[in-house]
Amino acid sequence: MKIAYFDCFAGGAGDMLVAAMLDAGLDLKFLKAQIASLGIKNLDLTASETSRAGLRALQFKPTAPDQHQHRNLSDITKIITSGRINDNAKKTAISIFQKLAAAEAAVHGSDPNDIHFHEIGALDSIVDIVSAAIGLQTLAPEKIYCSPLSVGSGTVKCDHGILPVPAPATAELLKGIPISAGPAPLELLTPTAAAILVTVVDEFSPLPPMKIDKIGYGAGSRESENFPNIVRLILGQTTPADTQTTDSICLLETNIDDATGELIAYVNDKLFQQGALDVFTTPIRMKHNRPAVQLSVICKVPDIQTMEQTLFEQGLTFGIRRRILQRTKLVRQFVTVKTPFGEIKIKVGFLKGRVVNAKPEFSDCAAAAQKHSVPVKTVIAAAVKAYEKES
Repeated sequence: MKIAYFDCFAGGAGDMLVAAMLDAGLDLKFLKAQIASLGIKNLDLTASETSRAGLRALQFKPTAPDQHQHRNLSDITKIITSGRINDNAKKTAISIFQKLAAAEAAVHGSDPNDIHFHEIGALDSIVDIVSAAIGLQTLAPEKIYCSPLSVGSGTVKCDHGILPVPAPATAELLKGIPISAGPAPLELLTPTAAAILVTVVDEFSPLPPMKIDKIGYGAGSRESENFPNIVRLILGQTTPADTQTTDSICLLETNIDDATGELIAYVNDKLFQQGALDVFTTPIRMKHNRPAVQLSVICKVPDIQTMEQTLFEQGLTFGIRRRILQRTKLVRQFVTVKTPFGEIKIKVGFLKGRVVNAKPEFSDCAAAAQKHSVPVKTVIAAAVKAYEKES
C-alpha cells in the first residue's frame, strides 16, 4: 500500500506542504496548467531550490497582484469549481475551506457563510490549498499519516491584532490532534496548513513502518539558525499486514499523592468504560518523601482528550504527561469452544499467519465457574483442552 508521511517537526504552512510534494515528484508544469484553469490573472508559480539550516529544500511561491481581497466561502467555492481540475481535488479543496470557515465562525461566534477570510482568503492561500489538493490527488497515497504538529508559542500579529499562538482558528482546527509548542517561540503552524492537514490526514502518529521510495523537503520563507524551517514528506510502501500488527497509542501519566484508593479505583473503572486500552498504577515516592502512585493510562490517539478531561474533572491531578508511542501487536481473532461448563471465547494471536498464543477469556471462565460452582481453573483447563482438540 502506498502511503505518505508529513513530518511537521517545525510546523508548516500551505506553501511548504506544496513544495514538499513538488520535491517528492509532483510535476510543476502540470500543477501550473491545473492552477491556470482557475482563471487567476497574472498569477506566477515558481519553485526554486534553497537551503534551511544547512538542508537543501524546495521553496514554492505563488505571486499575483491581488493578494489581500477579502472573500467569503461562496466566493472561494466559485473560484475552485470554475477550474478544470480533478473533481476529487475540487472536493478536497472546498472541504479544506469549509473547515477554515467553521473554525473562524466558532472563534468569532458567527455563521461560516458570513466569514470573510482576510489573509487566508488571499490568492496565494487559495493557490496553496488547491495545489495541495491537486498534489495529493496526483501522488495518490492510499493512506496519509502526519507527525504530531509543532505549533510554536508566543503571539502573532494579524488583522485582528495581537493573538496568542496557536492562533484561535488554528487551535479550533486542531481539537483532538496531538500538538507541541515546537522548536521556536513564534507561529510555526499556519491556519492554512492546519486546515489542509486535518482534512487530508488519516492518522497523526510517529513514522509508521514503511519502505521509503521518495523524500521531499518543502521550505518556508523564514530562515533560522536553530532549526530547519521545512516540512518533510516521505512517500513509501507498506502492506496490509503492517496495519494489523502495528498502531499508534498514547501513554498518559500523572503522579498522585493526595487521592484515596476508592477514588483512584473509581476513575480507573470510568477510564475503561470510556475506551482506555489499559489503566494501571505504580507505587512511587514523591517530593518530601511522600508515598504516592503513578497512574498510567494507555489509550487510542483520538481518545486523548476524553481521558485527560476525566482525570482533570475527577480532581486527581494538575498536570498530565503525554507520549505518543508505536505498538507492535499480534493479529487477533476470537473463536468459541464448547466445554462441559458452556461456551467459552478464546483469544487467538497470530504471528505471520502462525498461531503463537491462545488464551480463554477470563470473564467467560469466571461466569461459568460461578454458575457451575467449580474452581475457575477447572473451567480454564476445560477451555484450553477444547481449543486444542478443535485446532
